[in-house]
Amino acid sequence: MVKLESKTSQELSLWMPSKKEEYIAERIKAGESPDVANRMSDAQFAELFPDGNPAEGQYVMNVITDEAIVGTLWMGRPFSRDGDTWFIFDIEISKDARGRGFGRAAMEAAEEWTREHGGTRVALNVFGPNLTARSLYDSLGYEVLATSMFKDLK
Repeated sequence: MVKLESKTSQELSLWMPSKKEEYIAERIKAGESPDVANRMSDAQFAELFPDGNPAEGQYVMNVITDEAIVGTLWMGRPFSRDGDTWFIFDIEISKDARGRGFGRAAMEAAEEWTREHGGTRVALNVFGPNLTARSLYDSLGYEVLATSMFKDLK
């Protein structure tokens, strides 16, 4: 139903700034302070995209159906460096394409991509407030590895 193709350098340069802003916002929404969220984002993006280009083992791909780009999938080696695991750093289906099965199809394509690249496990992180994504991952058989929790004291 979908295919994956690497983003061009130009597509990456347009994608990265907004992705970094979204990531910071998600970390803050999940309970981190703005300062910590910014520092963590800066450190991770510097490691994963030195000089604005994907580091070795990082793949940012368009999710394509019927020759139209309907989203983005970012796969890479996890920070743990587990050689059998590929990590989904980000998956996003464009708003006008949501609710039509493209997210599920992209996840299935990610699993096939992982097999083709010698992996035996797909891992990901989903922030707690993202109930739609959590529901999709549950329906695809993903299991919770750990749960981080917090309570703001005011």
